[in-house]
Amino acid sequence: MTRIDTVIIGGGQAGLTMSHHLSQHGRPHVVLERHRIAERWRSERWDSLRFQFPNWAMRLPEFEYAGNDPDAYAHRDEVIRFIEAYAAFIRAPVRTGVDVQRLRPGPDGFILETSDTTIEAANVVIATGPYQQPAIPAAAAGLSGVLQLSASGYRNPGQLPAGGVMVVGAGASGCQIAEELMQSGRTVYLSVGPHRRVPRRYRGRDFIWWINALGLDDKVVDDQSPRQPPLLISGADGGHTIDLRKFAASGMVLLGRFQDAHDGVVSFAPDLEANLAAGDESYAAFIKSADAHAADLMLPVEADDRDDPPVPGDPISTLNLRAAGIATVIWATGYRYDFDWIDLDVFAATGDPEVRTPIHRRGVTGVPGAYFLGLQYLHKTQSSFLSGVGEDAAWLAEQIVARSR
Repeated sequence: MTRIDTVIIGGGQAGLTMSHHLSQHGRPHVVLERHRIAERWRSERWDSLRFQFPNWAMRLPEFEYAGNDPDAYAHRDEVIRFIEAYAAFIRAPVRTGVDVQRLRPGPDGFILETSDTTIEAANVVIATGPYQQPAIPAAAAGLSGVLQLSASGYRNPGQLPAGGVMVVGAGASGCQIAEELMQSGRTVYLSVGPHRRVPRRYRGRDFIWWINALGLDDKVVDDQSPRQPPLLISGADGGHTIDLRKFAASGMVLLGRFQDAHDGVVSFAPDLEANLAAGDESYAAFIKSADAHAADLMLPVEADDRDDPPVPGDPISTLNLRAAGIATVIWATGYRYDFDWIDLDVFAATGDPEVRTPIHRRGVTGVPGAYFLGLQYLHKTQSSFLSGVGEDAAWLAEQIVARSR
């Protein structure tokens, strides 16, 4: 059995950042990655994906974007190269192709049973990311005779059979996939739930600049903080504002929130207009906050000439997929954790064996030496951002060092 002081599980941005900060403290450690560095970016993202943040915001501790187009939005492959370059820059001790199959308590810390060895560790940092298993509703079983994909399984329009497509979930991924399919000439139906609509740029500044300036990404989140609906933001086509009403005006069919499905017939909640209106309200609230902040910055004034066109036609309550010519359903309904391999008392009791929600405070669990990193809202809004995970990693490194004194 190999003995290692600290094992980091996951070779993405969170795990590598954790490695950097432990190296800064001179702490021995190893990073275990079951496939390749930045694997989810490689195999679970569609071909045309552009990073949602401008290049100038692509940074990790002591390592920033160094190209000549800071206001562009990097292609998926550029993000992979950036993360690989970071691993080389920090000389991260990464072992790829090592799958941690079980994590359990040990006599002096933890035992990690992997695909090729057994490791004993005093500390373990679980940095496997927030996007682990697609959260596809059980009602998907009621849709037979169509190809069903998760957003992480979608690659491009050419992989789909001929016919229309229904995209369920109008977050950033769902909207970008639906727009790409519409631009390819497909008939697209988009099921819309609660969301927040924001401008890609406003008063000459990118939305990411604004959330930095307004301190929105630096807000501390705790168990009592309300979870916000997803933001609609895209880096595709040079970065543009996602506007669902304009999608509808261009021919996309908008639907209410997905409710159920039986024998190929899908039902939707009567909430489409309410969800669109709430998205419009979030847009107006952002503009109001930005204008108040911009008053002393002398930024150019930008008129908001938006007219909020109505969605054509009456909302559809039920849809027969075969009759509508729909051959594919893409589930852009978010993700759930996959922590079945962890046998530690660090999860909340939910009553659902498939839902294992970590219990922690700023990544520190109730089991000494066990930590989480890179989860959404781990400590701040930015905790799962590529540019924001470094702060959490620095904090956890200090906790590991203090525990060993």
